[in-house]
Amino acid sequence: MTSPTTGRATRKPRRSPAAPVDAGRLSPAGVVTEPGTARIAVDLLGGDDAPDVVVDGALRAVRADPDLHLLLVGPTRAAGALVDALDPAQRARLTLRPARTAVDTADDLTAARAENTVRAAVAAIRAGQADALVSAGSTGATVTAAALGLGRWPQIRRPALAATLPGVSGPVVLLDVGGSMEPSPATLTRHAVLGAAYAAIAHGLDAPRVGLLSVGTEPGKGDRPRRLADPMLRATELPGDARYVGLVEGYDVCLGTRADVVVTDGFTGNVLLKAIEGAYAMAGGPPPDGGAPRAAALLGVAGTVVVCHGAARPADIASGIALAAHLWRRAATDRVAALLATERTDRTDRTTDTEVRTS
Repeated sequence: MTSPTTGRATRKPRRSPAAPVDAGRLSPAGVVTEPGTARIAVDLLGGDDAPDVVVDGALRAVRADPDLHLLLVGPTRAAGALVDALDPAQRARLTLRPARTAVDTADDLTAARAENTVRAAVAAIRAGQADALVSAGSTGATVTAAALGLGRWPQIRRPALAATLPGVSGPVVLLDVGGSMEPSPATLTRHAVLGAAYAAIAHGLDAPRVGLLSVGTEPGKGDRPRRLADPMLRATELPGDARYVGLVEGYDVCLGTRADVVVTDGFTGNVLLKAIEGAYAMAGGPPPDGGAPRAAALLGVAGTVVVCHGAARPADIASGIALAAHLWRRAATDRVAALLATERTDRTDRTTDTEVRTS
């Protein structure tokens, strides 16, 4: 294994001229500065400590963003405390949609077909009653419900969860962090395309650098999927003027000096993300200007979906809601899909992988 390189100059993130300086930067309270109405469906029963934590997070989000409208999906009694705590003007920006069943993290993914809060929130987006969805419930069920209810983008079989971490030299997009557990070279390659487009659109990065996470930076390092994906990525044209920089290691995710986008499978990415969260906790919290990485955007489905950590606290829920509002206001989903439609697709997508379990 190679050792971290020291003494590198701090690198500021490159932003496209059209991107606002604060694009995608969330405060600890989950506040974004971009104006515009955003209607977010919130799963009240998602998360380890729901509904109390979700209600508290929603309360913070409504108070912080005057253009935010929330559709609260869950038991009406759970939203009572939230409604009572708001003034009349803030209360007017809340709508309740009754749903009594949550998807437990131990449930089989077929539960995503049943009537529950996540499916009801997806239905609200389809009906035009909400613009985006936020849930801290079962990741698998949320991904499956979104793929079934909203549909997937062409040529995307495995949707990916992209989390943005506060690297030393700027934000680093890490994907997948839990959407697809079983890697293949084709999936890793396609997720690199998704991550490059997301970094360019959501964070305004100009010509983002994309790396593939492995156990060393030398060619040939890693397991079979990485060894095969590496040459495939070198031959793939990435969107947003992105360039593939080769294999990167775990410390590159926190430094951000070698790559703006780090690609891995959902199993490894989820483990790494939680390890970084633990390191933040030991150090007294994440960087004050970076935001906690407890919310991830779902890429590859035809809608704006944000998945929060199951152990999310109120500030994490508020930040997840703010992220969903930010993505909607920037039309990120449509713009990423349009960017992918114009890139020359690599033929490596012609596989027989089954991307989302639906039965």
